[in-house]
Formats: sequence, C-alpha cells, structure tokens
Amino acid sequence: MASPNGGIHCKKCELNPFLDFEISMAYQPIVDVEKKTIFSFEALVRGVNEESAGEVLSKINPQNRFAFDQLCRTKAISIAAENKLDRYLNINFLPNAIYEPRHCIESTLNVADRFNFPFTNIIFEMTEGEPFRDHKHLENIFTCYKDIGFKTAIDDFGAGYAGLNLLADFQPDLIKLDMALIKNIHEDPKRQSIVEGICYTCRKLDIDVLAEGVEKPEEYSVLHKIGIRLFQGYYFKRPQFKKLCKDSDIEWGKIPVTS
Repeated sequence: MASPNGGIHCKKCELNPFLDFEISMAYQPIVDVEKKTIFSFEALVRGVNEESAGEVLSKINPQNRFAFDQLCRTKAISIAAENKLDRYLNINFLPNAIYEPRHCIESTLNVADRFNFPFTNIIFEMTEGEPFRDHKHLENIFTCYKDIGFKTAIDDFGAGYAGLNLLADFQPDLIKLDMALIKNIHEDPKRQSIVEGICYTCRKLDIDVLAEGVEKPEEYSVLHKIGIRLFQGYYFKRPQFKKLCKDSDIEWGKIPVTS
C-alpha cells in the first residue's frame, strides 16, 4: 500500500521527545442498528495494565503531546490489525499536537502500510472538548485528512469549542453527539428538540449522526425515533482491552423495536 503523502517528514515533529511511559488500547464497537452490524470500533487509550484513560491523560503536557498523539495512532492501528479488524477504526487526535497536517500524518500512513491496514478504513475524531488555537488550522487538518482518504468526525459535538460554527466551514463524515445531550434524553423534551435540530441540519449536509454514551433502552428508543441509526455505549457493549467483539456478541434481541 503506497503512502499518498510521498514520504514527506515534518522537522518540528522530529524534534519532539518520546514518551516516558507506555500505553495500550481498548476497543468499543459502534453499531448500526438498522443493519444489525458493527459499523466501526473506537480505539480508547489505556495503560498497559488497563489503567483508565483519565490516568493516562493526566500525564500529557505540551512537551509530550505530539509524541502521545502519534503513539496512540500507532497502537490503535497495530492492535486492530493484529485482531484482523475489517471495519472502520475510529482514532482520536489532538488538533493542538499537529504542526502541519500533511507532513505530520506520514507516520500514521507508514504504520498502516506496515500492518497492511487500509488507511481508508480510518476515521479520525477531533474531540470538541479540547480548545484549539486556530480555527483555520483545524479546518486545514480536516481538509487534508479527507483529501488523503481518511474519514473524519467531530467527537463530543455540542460540548465545547466548535459546534455549528465549524460545520459552516467544514463538513465531516460523522458527528458524535455529546453524552450530556444523550443522558436521560427520554425525560427531557428540550434536549430532544436540540438533537432533532442537529439531525435535521446534518441530513441537509450529508453528515451521519452517532449517539454515544447510550446506557438505557429508553434513551435508545427516543434517539432511534428521531432518526439515529449509529450508536455507541454501555447499553450495547463495553470497551474490551486489546480485543474486538463480533457482530454476534451484540445482544440485538434486547434492543427495543421502534417505529
């Protein structure tokens, strides 16, 4: 698999230090309830002894941010490839860790090539909860990734710094609704109206909407009636450390039928 980046390297990237700690990954499925299949897996950072994401992230600082971002990509792809993943792979990225997107992506493409993992099966998620310095820079990252052949997503949509303003400038393939909008949505008509509005806008822009953090059948039922088909959360499956579940591992029979 030839790299579409032409072997370009970023000098600033080469100056970043290596991490002085190790990481691993857990994988949580994102399900398509209409097709009753697993759409993709999100790679979630963990310590090598299954330490939580919070414990790992507490070690990140401006000096090691780039090294951490790059290692997360490497680990996510390598472990997924070892598990013979044949679906999309969602990888979170830190916008503030990227100096020049087309140069900084080279190591990711090299890892995908080394493990024979199709880079077109990667969905890069930008978490909306992290402040970013330059709106134009973020737009350039998304545009570059899409031009190379990656799919793109905004995580925690509605939580923080981008939101509808970002959608006006760039349309990702996917948005993931923030869990604060999802929690107990069946008891909150205001949140239901907000989600309906977001889904309407995304349909007009040809963007898929995913509901994450779903833990209750009542939450699922309301969201599915609104028109959402992609779901992630403990109600469907918890993350598994260094493992991928199968379609048959999802308890499709317990998912309520809605109309």
